[in-house]
Amino acid sequence: MFSKTRTSQSTGTSSDDLETLRRWVSECDSMVIGAGSGLSTSAGLTYDGARFEENFPDFIARYGYRDMYRASFQKYGSPEEHWAFWSRMIMMNRYEQEDNGTYSALLRMVEGRDYFVITTNVDHCFQKFGFDESRLYYTQGDYGLWQCPMPCHLSTYDNESAVRRMADEQDGMRIPSELVPHCPVCGREMTMNLRVDDTFVQDSGWYDAANRYEAFLDSHSETDTLYLELGVGYNTPGIIKYPFWNMAIRNRNSRYACVNLGEPFYPDQLGDRAIGLDMDVGLALRSICGMSRFPFL
Repeated sequence: MFSKTRTSQSTGTSSDDLETLRRWVSECDSMVIGAGSGLSTSAGLTYDGARFEENFPDFIARYGYRDMYRASFQKYGSPEEHWAFWSRMIMMNRYEQEDNGTYSALLRMVEGRDYFVITTNVDHCFQKFGFDESRLYYTQGDYGLWQCPMPCHLSTYDNESAVRRMADEQDGMRIPSELVPHCPVCGREMTMNLRVDDTFVQDSGWYDAANRYEAFLDSHSETDTLYLELGVGYNTPGIIKYPFWNMAIRNRNSRYACVNLGEPFYPDQLGDRAIGLDMDVGLALRSICGMSRFPFL
């Protein structure tokens, strides 16, 4: 349990901190990367502000939303309206993302290296921007998949072609009724394959990725491994943060780095084998990869 574990926090990030992390990246035999919402935010996938307001003015006018996250929990008046909102949200956050340099910097950092990525993000930016799919483990689902809401069976379904039609053909905050997706087995209206409760479907692809991740951890449990945490907060610390702390503490050959604006914590037990960078993830990655030279420090 880490509720009583003493943690340290960076008092500010210096060029020395960035150089230390750059050196750790270059020296380690392997990397385990844990990615949270802070990485997506740094990459420009914000859920509020101009990006939200420009794409959902009609929904904002009707419901007074402030961000996409809250809007996703709205009980809409009809399936047609529900999928009008969700198709736009999926298009923005799954199929039409643009890299602002954050993912290209991270890809450059892992090029030619032995690594694995575990992420709680559901936007699949790693896959879209060129990372090896066999080295990715998405624990919380995928905006690009549907499932039965019951579920009556443990399969998921690719939604890209259907979502593109929904986004293109919607009118007046509604999609055509014939585009509302239904389970091919029981006929219930489909739902997103996102972990919001115990109905979340972990399909064969999910288990394959989980097994590859566990095999990677087992084979590197005593090697010179860098556990690199990027933008991971405390919403679900039991998935990435606490396991990373545990693994770094047990593996005396490892090092741990947390890059998170406002929350660069790490356990005191790690001593000089840990570092916390209190800064934007994208800025840190671009600096480590030589794409910028600390102009912000």
